[in-house]
Amino acid sequence: MKSTFIFSLFVFAISFSSCNSNKVSQKKEVKMELSNKEKVVALLNSFNTGDQTPISYINPEKYIQHNLAVGDGLEGFGAVIKNAPPGGFKANVLRAFEDGNYVITHTEYDFFGPKAAFDVFRFENGQIVEHWDNLAEVTPPNPSGRTQFDGATEISDKEKTEANKDVVKQFIDEILLNGKMDNLTTLVNPSKYIQHNSAVADGLDGLGAALKYFAENDMVMKYDKVHKLLGEGNFVLSMSEGNFGKAPGDHVAYYDLFRLENGQIVEHWDVIQPIPAKSEWKNENGKF
Repeated sequence: MKSTFIFSLFVFAISFSSCNSNKVSQKKEVKMELSNKEKVVALLNSFNTGDQTPISYINPEKYIQHNLAVGDGLEGFGAVIKNAPPGGFKANVLRAFEDGNYVITHTEYDFFGPKAAFDVFRFENGQIVEHWDNLAEVTPPNPSGRTQFDGATEISDKEKTEANKDVVKQFIDEILLNGKMDNLTTLVNPSKYIQHNSAVADGLDGLGAALKYFAENDMVMKYDKVHKLLGEGNFVLSMSEGNFGKAPGDHVAYYDLFRLENGQIVEHWDVIQPIPAKSEWKNENGKF
């Protein structure tokens, strides 16, 4: 019953543009009261509440979908909702950040089973026009007892957003892309580094142990290209692609969330998702 109701919300969104001018004006007035970040959080929370209002935050004429398992536009997502399990989908937004026209969320989903996810939404004229995401199964706590979701949530140092992006860019360029470790302890605080990757313990020792395990078991964790760096204050998300797993590794998307203090990385969450063969894509927009 709930999934049928939610599907009707997306049918409503597709026909939203045909509303009379007075209703459209009223919707715009409501939207202007909210930040883009607040709109995204409300939209995801509507999975839990069934509230119809957040559907108006999506542009029904221009919604570009980069989840390759979902068809383009609201029609594609509506098809997914139509096939939801009896209890529908649920979303618990843990972190949300805003960077210009982009909003980034870190969310715990019940979406065909428990999932850890990052979503990125792009806005134009106050409406969502594009969406990217990365999802993975929820796993047990890592060797340090940390989960994919716990840890710091408070945004600070907003005036340092660009400087923190530069630190993350240098970390990815030097460490992940080129394997140069000279500046590792400058970029990462070795005494504070908290790790939420399911298989890696806290600290640089935990990272070193993971890399040693990969080398000894003919596995790879290779970054080839960074597509986006987005952040707000002390949080920066990178969206990259590369290879992961048993050599030569699966073609994957890496979404890495970093928290920084005083110009150093002190906390890390990630979601790694395989990129399917193009023959399996349900839209032509690509993963990035």
